[in-house]
Amino acid sequence: MAHVIPLLFLLSSSAAWADVSIGGFAQGGYALGTSSNPDGGDFKSAEERFQLRIDAASGPFGLFLKTDAAWEHAGENADIELREAYANYSADMWDLRVGRQVITWGTGDLVFINDVFPKDYAAFFSGRPMEYFKAGIDGVKIGLYPSFASFDLVLVPEFEQDNYPDGARFHLYDPMPGVTDRSRENPASGTKKPEIALRIYRNIGGFDASAYFYRGFWRQPAMIPDNPAAPSRITLTYPALSVYGASIQGSALDGVVNLEAGYYNSCDDSDGSDPMIPNSQARFLVGYQRQFWEDFTLGAQYYTEYMIDHAEYDKNLPSGFPAEKKLNQLASARATQFLMHQTLRLSFFAFYSLSGGDYLLNPEAKYNFTDHVWGALGGNIFGGGHEWSRFGQMDKDDNIYIQARYEF
Repeated sequence: MAHVIPLLFLLSSSAAWADVSIGGFAQGGYALGTSSNPDGGDFKSAEERFQLRIDAASGPFGLFLKTDAAWEHAGENADIELREAYANYSADMWDLRVGRQVITWGTGDLVFINDVFPKDYAAFFSGRPMEYFKAGIDGVKIGLYPSFASFDLVLVPEFEQDNYPDGARFHLYDPMPGVTDRSRENPASGTKKPEIALRIYRNIGGFDASAYFYRGFWRQPAMIPDNPAAPSRITLTYPALSVYGASIQGSALDGVVNLEAGYYNSCDDSDGSDPMIPNSQARFLVGYQRQFWEDFTLGAQYYTEYMIDHAEYDKNLPSGFPAEKKLNQLASARATQFLMHQTLRLSFFAFYSLSGGDYLLNPEAKYNFTDHVWGALGGNIFGGGHEWSRFGQMDKDDNIYIQARYEF
């Protein structure tokens, strides 16, 4: 909460800030599993949450605060989470944002190539509202806007990993379950080795085109055993990563078409010979979305990951470890229908792995009772593939969730 105190102090002076708005919500969210968790519990998540948002502006300066207070019943713990807290400065040709902020790049719908910033998969799989899928970073974002293109430069001195479900509430595959001696090594933090991300974008012929660069780390940890043949200790580490990518999105074929690609250079495994470190990859995404009739939209995506040095990876993979494919293919679809003067939204999202046969289904109905009160009922259904596949490992983790929120 150290970030919050200076912001609240500045906001307290009405003379300093000409425009101040305050909002937030009170919310309850509960996800009941259809079978018992590994720890014997029934809920993937069960919480009440209160959020406060403060937005203040005075001339070119701005401040924004979004913080949550929550009580989580399944873990019986209280938590205060600083979602965002930053200061802004805007000029004609550039702007600056400093503090905790959520950054979203790329064109994919729940598929991320050039959006290299942290995600909360535990929130997504346990039925929390979609806004909690993206996590914040503590950093600096500089925007430059000359006439020929726009630039976003992001500097992140403190690394933050993706948040994955834990083994107490989800049935997750572990290739070395008998090894309990485990430690975690985070990347070196500080100004000497910050994460750097750059986006260059402009409109070309009616299409939004972007180029991307990232230097940092894989956000999912690699499991490094002391002895792959007979491990007794595991170190969870975050290998170095560089990403080079591009995307384009615009109106075509009576809908919206998006293309995105990225090259993931695994800097700590340049020849692909270490199977414990992610191999370098080429990633590609094509998507299409169209409104077929009033208030009904259908979108589809095709996504591939190509392992660059699969032969070296396969040659050095220890016996008994599940082998990753050279080419992984994933398809997704989203259908959305609004009814009752757009107060009722029916949606269905699905992932299906064309390579492994595993899937995730997410149906949801959301109803706005008033301008300030809404409720949602949905579910997450996992299955298919092998016990180690992305969604197949969570075959026993199907859940039904309910959300209710009062906004002010």
